Formats: sequence, structure tokens, C-alpha cells
Amino acid sequence: DRERRLAGWERAAAVTIGDNVWLGGSVTITPGVTIGDDAIIGAGSVVTRDIPAGMVAVGNPCRVVRPVAEG
Repeated sequence: DRERRLAGWERAAAVTIGDNVWLGGSVTITPGVTIGDDAIIGAGSVVTRDIPAGMVAVGNPCRVVRPVAEG
């Protein structure tokens, strides 16, 4: 809707997804979010904040729950 965009109701910003990131099904990523390399985002998550590299994050809103296990 053009009028809403002009009034500032919508915000466009780039989403950055790092290398080797896994996104589960039906993940929503809001504008301006960065997901670091080697992160895993659980199915159905709504990512509203940056996710550091090498972390597992899940939920609505998405939260970091633990580091990705190596090996």
C-alpha cells in the first residue's frame, strides 16, 4: 500500500544470511536482520534480532538456545 509506505508504516532493509546457515521450514526473517555463518534456525521461527555465528536459535520470537555442536 503506497500511502502506508510513505507514512513510514513499512520498513525495507536488507537481510543478510551467512555461509552454511540452515533455515527450517516456514522461518520468517524481519528486515535488517543478520544471521551469522554456520547458524541453525528452527522451523517456524520468527527472527527479529541478529543471530551470532555458530548458534542454534528457535522460537517466536527467535532466541539463541545453544552453540552448534562440532563434529
